[in-house]
Amino acid sequence: MEEPIPHWPGEFVELDGHTLHVRATQPGPGGPREKAVYVHGLAGSATNWTDLMAELRPDVLGYAVDLPGAGYSPAPSGDDYSLGAHAAAVTKLIEHVGGPVHLVGNSLGGAVSVRVAATRPDLVRTLTLVSPALPDLFPRYGPARVAVSATPRLGEWAIGRLAHLPPERRIRATMAMCYADSGRVHPLRLEDAVMELRRRDALPYAAPALLSSARALVNEYFRRGDENLWRLAARVTSPTLVIHGRHDRLVDPRMAARAGRTFPDVRLVLLPHAGHVAQMEYPEVVARHMRHLIREAAMTPRSDDALAVKRPA
Repeated sequence: MEEPIPHWPGEFVELDGHTLHVRATQPGPGGPREKAVYVHGLAGSATNWTDLMAELRPDVLGYAVDLPGAGYSPAPSGDDYSLGAHAAAVTKLIEHVGGPVHLVGNSLGGAVSVRVAATRPDLVRTLTLVSPALPDLFPRYGPARVAVSATPRLGEWAIGRLAHLPPERRIRATMAMCYADSGRVHPLRLEDAVMELRRRDALPYAAPALLSSARALVNEYFRRGDENLWRLAARVTSPTLVIHGRHDRLVDPRMAARAGRTFPDVRLVLLPHAGHVAQMEYPEVVARHMRHLIREAAMTPRSDDALAVKRPA
């Protein structure tokens, strides 16, 4: 098994009330002018994108964000972990690095990215969603676990019980849930994840951040009206790539069919051997599909006047 590359270096960025930790690929001489912003899922961090960022380094300058309260980003002011607050933080980051960007999201990060793309089309050149956590009320084991963990009092009890388990055991359980084959995880990546979990265990806001983000996601599944995520998806004007893993235990890959009916300009990819985090399991495959999307977008004229009309006041 080939030794993995180090995670990309990160720095703290102050963005109008948001303090975010952001990891970025390092531009070389004559490097790419296009930019990509990567948004991780629930209980994830910017390091979930390390290998995909490396694959796409010749094509885009990559920025992977730790959402508020995740990774190295501190808890947000007011402890607001709503999807809208996460989307606002990502929007501020895109404005900071200079949009439009190629926006990429996994799971919760996919839901956040849909909201950004729908409400600020001027900032999103293309949208790539890897197992996006869009509303799916069909009862299954993975989503049921998220819903139970988000239940008031029960969630705190569950987090407390889990905290007594060794970090190694918790990480292996998480990877077994998220990967189609957790045996593909390099031992160094496993060790790195365990060390990161130990660091997070010592942070007073880590557990509340996880619970609050899970509750916010569950709430979105029951939201009605124009702010419903599927209605927002129908408003996305950017070329969209939706990638699902056939062995995803958290997001039903059959949701790709609804995505195909909803997003106005979409292509669907089903990876036969992947689970919930295809960008980590098969970064080279995800990069190949993204590269097609990015290059096609580069050949398509962009009408700033049209986007100005769609941009909210």
